[in-house]
Amino acid sequence: MHYPRTQDVALPHGGAASILATNKVIRNTYMLLSMTLLFAAVTAAASVALKLPHPGLIITLVGFFGLLFAVHKFKDSGWGILSIFALTGFMGYTLGPIVSRYLGLPNGGEIVMQAMGGTAAIFIGLSAYALTTKKDFSFMGGFLMVGILLAFLAGLAAIFFEIPALSLTVSAAFVLLMSALILYETSNIIHGGETNYLLATVTLFVAIFNLFTSLLQLLGFMSGDD
Repeated sequence: MHYPRTQDVALPHGGAASILATNKVIRNTYMLLSMTLLFAAVTAAASVALKLPHPGLIITLVGFFGLLFAVHKFKDSGWGILSIFALTGFMGYTLGPIVSRYLGLPNGGEIVMQAMGGTAAIFIGLSAYALTTKKDFSFMGGFLMVGILLAFLAGLAAIFFEIPALSLTVSAAFVLLMSALILYETSNIIHGGETNYLLATVTLFVAIFNLFTSLLQLLGFMSGDD
């Protein structure tokens, strides 16, 4: 099985051919994104039902970055599809114990549903805005790269030094950064900056995943249960 490489589908920005190629990438991206979100939801639900323990920070980071590397390495072949489902399934598994902790709270079910609803509303709203206005958000690329790196390092510091206030600040920052990433990546697809739907899917999935977990922590704190 072979999937289009970036150089196979890169076309001039003008003309019907370019529009058709862009629309194909968008359709493939959202189709694959839907499937990976469903698969991650199934693995998360299984993790909750089986009461599986969280694998821990080290295994989570190694698993995430290792599988992410595999997606990039095999982005032009059928192995890329398998790598994406392995990555999203693994992330769903790590999400299970987190959701279980919130479901164990008095109003945990409400918090989880609010986080899911908020994530869906933000993703749909921002995606629709980028698709309808067709504005170019490529200028945010450098800011996002630096911002996500700093927020990631701050998040690690909050875990190692057990600083709740920093952890909440990082969650708030990630809500903003992931929202911006959704705009950026959708714009990137529209304007031909990303022509590989496997990579586009992974970027949007990671944005949705981090957006959900960040909202979960913020809502849990605001409800007085986190």
